[in-house]
Parts: sequence; C-alpha cells; structure tokens
Amino acid sequence: MKLVERLKEFEGQYLFIRWATGGEYGKLLYVGDDFVELSVIDIETMKYKETILLYAPLILEVSIGGADIARIIAEVSSQMSIHSDN
Repeated sequence: MKLVERLKEFEGQYLFIRWATGGEYGKLLYVGDDFVELSVIDIETMKYKETILLYAPLILEVSIGGADIARIIAEVSSQMSIHSDN
C-alpha cells in the first residue's frame, strides 16, 4: 500500500508531517494522487497560519498519534467550545 493511499484514511485529522525540507503540525485537508494539502497550525498560538501543498513523494514521516497531537486536539477542541458559546 502506498503512503498516499493510507493517508486518505486520515483526511480531516490532526497530525505531524515531515518532508524533505521541513515538518509541521496541522490538519490534513486533502490527499490527492500526487499532492497532500495540509492546514498548518502554529503550536504556540494554536491558530492556523497557512495552508501548504506537499508533493507526496517528498513526505518522509507522518505521525498520527502521540502526546503532541493529543495536546493540539485538546487545545483546538477547547477553542471550539468557547467560540460556539458566543
């Protein structure tokens, strides 16, 4: 199974992606045949800072779970409940 095929199962989830020249935490928006769209989160402010398109063959590592990912999900979830009350 190719990485792109496996990543399609995780669209809409938060993860960490490392590629040839960098790495970022973010929300996986779209997985195509040749590229991946990631909405990058600034882990200091927990705000979306940019959306990037990555050429899929350059992806070296994907982390779907772990303490950092859990913290990001908790922070984003807490901000969602604050905004929904207003």
